[in-house]
Amino acid sequence: MKKGIATYENGIVLLMALTFGCLFFDRLALNFLMPYVAKDLNLNNTQIGLLAGALSLAWAFSSFFSTAWAESNNKKKIVFILAVFVFSVCSFGSGLATSFITLLLARLVMGFAEGPVIPLAQNFVERESSPHRLGMNAGILQGVGSALFGSILAPVLLVQIAENIGWRNAFFVAGAPGLLLGLLAWKFVKKSTAESVQTTEKSALNISELLQYNNVKWGIGVACCIFGWWFATLPFISNYFVSSQGMTPDEMGKTMGLLGVAGLVSSILVPALSDRIGRKKVLIVFSFVGVLYPFMVYFLAGSALHLPAMFFTYFLMGAIPLAAAVVPSEAVPEHLKTKAIGLISAIGEIVGGVIVPAIAGVLSDKLAPSAFLWVSAVLAILALFFVSKLTETKKN
Repeated sequence: MKKGIATYENGIVLLMALTFGCLFFDRLALNFLMPYVAKDLNLNNTQIGLLAGALSLAWAFSSFFSTAWAESNNKKKIVFILAVFVFSVCSFGSGLATSFITLLLARLVMGFAEGPVIPLAQNFVERESSPHRLGMNAGILQGVGSALFGSILAPVLLVQIAENIGWRNAFFVAGAPGLLLGLLAWKFVKKSTAESVQTTEKSALNISELLQYNNVKWGIGVACCIFGWWFATLPFISNYFVSSQGMTPDEMGKTMGLLGVAGLVSSILVPALSDRIGRKKVLIVFSFVGVLYPFMVYFLAGSALHLPAMFFTYFLMGAIPLAAAVVPSEAVPEHLKTKAIGLISAIGEIVGGVIVPAIAGVLSDKLAPSAFLWVSAVLAILALFFVSKLTETKKN
């Protein structure tokens, strides 16, 4: 029986959330520093999109294949710790970049290192979660990670550092905390948490077996659309606020911080709500909410409703842990859980994080600076179709 606050379950959730937070702090740093980096390195929207896509492509490749190898060879803890150390060191590479090419290479290396961290962290949390808390625990991991660190603290702290001592130093600061968390993971994560389930399977990947499950097959589409909804705007919106909507860098940083608060609240509220009423219902409701977000950004600019409308319509971000981890892990047997999370995360990254930002960047250069917003809206609409094909996995 798991009682009180000081339980191993809560400890593993907190440690994974903090590690996830450092990862997203490093990953999203470039997005918030883009006005400085783009000016200094003379980058256009197409190059900005390619930078986001390169990291996501490397991340996607590593997310599935590194995770599958770690599961099949019972090396999940070792792979996790090494990945945390490497991505922390690689953050310094972005600060050393002197051109588009060198920055692109730095982001590629970082992506390869970061890929297996999230699937393994989600698997560790899923392994130790009480049944009635799985959605909430996955949401805490997502919320404290990508929202609190990546979307609230990162824009405020990194912009201030960039304003005072330069954007390169901001990247150096971003990479430091992960080294400590890697050591904590080495000491704290139990063998039983990371140990692979023993099977007689001959394949290390199990892709064809995974695709036989309805919620993996259709869940790939859900993840691609929700990831794409987020990544269609993420690399461009800070620069858009400054260059097209006339915000100062300080106003942009605070606005991005507000969106981070929305991400934090939604990443806990949305998965926790799914623990009560079901995964599918929640995904339908918040996919519809996500359709409205780009319209709020564009049409309410400069009005008193701009910030509150963006805040509430950004809540689709809270569905990311459901799409990427909870739905696939509940759809497959124990020995396939890690690989299901890794596969959906990998394909979601390739489509949503590589192809979508590249398309959004080109369209924003060729058609209008706001084109990335309409790409995001279309993907939220498509998410509704794929969610309708899912089978409810929450057991009442």
